[in-house]
Order: sequence, then C-alpha cells, then structure tokens
Amino acid sequence: MKRLEQKLVHWIALLGLVLSAAAGAQSQPSAHQVVSDTTEAVMKVVAEAREAGGDTSDEYYQQIEMLLDPVVDFRGFARGVMGPYATSERYRSLDEVGREKLAGQLDGFSDRIRDTMVRAYGKGLLAFGGSRIEVTQPASQDPKARRSTVQQLIYKEGSPPYVVLYQMGRERDGSWKLRNMIIENVNLGEIYRSQFQSAARKYDGDLDQVIDNWSVVDIES
Repeated sequence: MKRLEQKLVHWIALLGLVLSAAAGAQSQPSAHQVVSDTTEAVMKVVAEAREAGGDTSDEYYQQIEMLLDPVVDFRGFARGVMGPYATSERYRSLDEVGREKLAGQLDGFSDRIRDTMVRAYGKGLLAFGGSRIEVTQPASQDPKARRSTVQQLIYKEGSPPYVVLYQMGRERDGSWKLRNMIIENVNLGEIYRSQFQSAARKYDGDLDQVIDNWSVVDIES
C-alpha cells in the first residue's frame, strides 16, 4: 500500500508539472501579437530618434537590440545561414576539439548576425518615410502549430505597401521567436546563406575568416 501511495504521489506531481507547462504555453502571446507588440515598441524608438535629428548612435542600436533580442532566434538564424558548415551531422563527425571550435564559431557568427541585422533593420526603419506599418490579422490557426507566418504591410504614399513576412517558430516554453524574414519575396535567410557559402569558397573553407569579414557591406553587395 505504501508503494502504491508513493506511485500515486509521483504521478500526481508529474501531472501537475504537465498541466503547469501547458498553462504556461497557453498564456504566451501569439506569433501575431509578438510581431505586433515588437513593431510598436521599435517604432517608438525610431520616432524618438527622428525627433532627435535622425540619431544613429550606438545607444539607438542598443535600444533596438534590446527589443529584438527576446523575440529573434539569432543563434538559430546563424546556424541556418552557415548551412552545411553547422549541421548536426557535421558536428557529430568532429572530434572534441573540432566540436568546441565549431561551437565557438557559431557563437561568434550569432553575435555578428545580431549586430548586422539590428543595424540594417534600425537604419532601414529610420530612413523609412512611410505613413504607417500594419501587422495584418491572421486567419484562424491550430493552437498546437509549431510554425507561423505573420504578414506586415509597410505603407508609403503613392505606392503599394511593401510586404514583409515574418516566419516564426514556437519554443519549448510556448513562446514565439522569429526564425526568418521574407521581404518583397526576397528570402533573407537564403540570401545570407548564399553569401556565407560564397565567402567560404573565397576563404577556402576558413570559417574564422568568413565570420571576421562578415559585414553589412558584404550582405548588401
């Protein structure tokens, strides 16, 4: 009987953890809400910078980064950009020293990607002279879905709105993070991946050189 009681306590505790995790996931903002709230917060920072005369100081970019960091999977994006150079298969094929080196390269490239994207995004929004930005309401979606695409319309007088698609992924805790962007049918992840592979060929597969020389100029060229 005592063993049965212990088992019951164990299963009740386990059930409590499962229900708690499920409740936490349900309380997380939707992918649409994450994009909408982040857009609103970022545009406030941009508006303040415009009022200050178009300031692009380090403080401005730090404010943008603080808003994007919790909602953008920079490491996952960086791994996708590195493509075959950062796959699980390649990682497992390496010895311990090689694995540590690859992990360090991924960390370094994640930081480089973060800086590149924050500065390109912040500079682009500051230069934007449009009238408004709208995050369109999504159609009904399966609450258990692991992926979601959120559409954003950037309006500018005298021309059709620019269409930006945010490809979102759900984390284990139920929160949503940005995994990729498609701007006017241009897939940012694919563009970056092509740039990375081209640079890897240029530097004969030396990933340290690829990462060290990765810059906004390389991406926009």
